[in-house]
Amino acid sequence: MTDSPIRTRREGGILEVTLDRPKANAIDLQTSRIMGEAFAAFRDDPELRVAIVTGAGEKFFCPGWDLKAAAEGDAVDGDYGVGGFGGLQELRGMNKPVIAAVNGICCGGGLELALSADIILAADHASFALPEIRSGTVADAASVKLPKRIPYHIAMEMLFTGRWLDAEEAHRWGMVNALHPGADLMTAAWDMARLLESGPPLVYAAIKEVVRDAEDSTFQDAMNRITKRQLPAIDTLYGSEDNLEGAKAFAEKRDPVWKGR
Repeated sequence: MTDSPIRTRREGGILEVTLDRPKANAIDLQTSRIMGEAFAAFRDDPELRVAIVTGAGEKFFCPGWDLKAAAEGDAVDGDYGVGGFGGLQELRGMNKPVIAAVNGICCGGGLELALSADIILAADHASFALPEIRSGTVADAASVKLPKRIPYHIAMEMLFTGRWLDAEEAHRWGMVNALHPGADLMTAAWDMARLLESGPPLVYAAIKEVVRDAEDSTFQDAMNRITKRQLPAIDTLYGSEDNLEGAKAFAEKRDPVWKGR
């Protein structure tokens, strides 16, 4: 559909989701629901292994909530859809790698969307902020996620003051994995996606499940659940053809052929 707020591109096991809402790629309730449907379909499709999320154009990745839509009646506590705001940050069972390719301004809910990805690549002209404090609201998801990505005192300064970080500083603090010239960003994102596509999907699923489980656990409790195969993705991995294939390929000095089963 030409009037859809997102564009998708599928190549092999990779899905690219591009937020395309002129002028700034802001997200309203309908867009959030559509994004959630796209990411849920990606999660549930056994043929898809890696997703890329980016914004259209060169100026905006996403500024977050669409204030114009809010002024016209969109409720800030309305139905964002299956994955919460932006379709990704509350999507349960997302056991596949997601790459954010930040192509420009990334603030508010847009930064929360980027923080929902596993790997963040950014154009060297990108910028980042949480300006909610200036309108008397809380960047709730960022308050949970950002201190886990960058030093606590930098995260709190951003949350308390709304200070902007340019791409270089965001990279320096570890918010961003790598910077690229704007013209090269999507090439780099697809290179990363193809690298991950070639890897073992069941291992990725196990890694993501372990990370989620460990967030609310002591180290020993988390380790016990892993060793006792109490996590579904761990149990699936250790009983899989891929687990045996990894060992066989190593012994035979060849590249493994991953089947995801």
